[in-house]
Amino acid sequence: MEKHYTGSQVKGVSTGTTILAAVFDGGVVIGSDSRASIGGEYVSSKTINKVIQVHDQIFCCMAGSLADAQAVTKAAKFHLSFHSIQMETPPLVISAASVLKDLCYKNKDELQAGFITAGWDRKKGPQVYVVALGGMLVSQPVTIGGSGSTYIYGYVDAKYKPNMSREECLQFATNALALAMGRDNVSGGIAHLVVITEKGVEHVVVPGDKLPRFHDE
Repeated sequence: MEKHYTGSQVKGVSTGTTILAAVFDGGVVIGSDSRASIGGEYVSSKTINKVIQVHDQIFCCMAGSLADAQAVTKAAKFHLSFHSIQMETPPLVISAASVLKDLCYKNKDELQAGFITAGWDRKKGPQVYVVALGGMLVSQPVTIGGSGSTYIYGYVDAKYKPNMSREECLQFATNALALAMGRDNVSGGIAHLVVITEKGVEHVVVPGDKLPRFHDE
């Protein structure tokens, strides 16, 4: 998750991670693995939290360059805090996603980071947005990202369904992360999950030895 330089040539940034978010009936689950790597070759941390709270009921997951992603989320927190003070009301989820989009687009030549934004607001309820490299913004009911996502597209397409219960969606997210972490050598550690509803926020941490297993690892 960091830049490599060889002479004057700049190599791409590894997005060694697995991130996801899914809407269920009345809320949304957002989560990630916890492994940070340097260039996909060296594991620098096994317990980093990639699920960042940018406002009371709005969270985002990051993939790509960790330094870039942390800088963007820090700036987004400031913008949203200032916005909520000005408007005297919590920001909408689309507002948070738009702030991340603007930051990524205006700095697209310098940044190597993408985000999933998820949350609940009074206007549209639970929502999920993807802010891709370069600043593209897309709304989706379920989305996955990072290097580990390539292993679970089939699982997500087959198992996700609209209007799942909270328990069904939490199990779906846990299974998806476990499958990706079992196959992707730069995803791993523990599963960080956050459940966001009208009532508030619940953090769920699943240790690596408690994750479901689907094959011999």
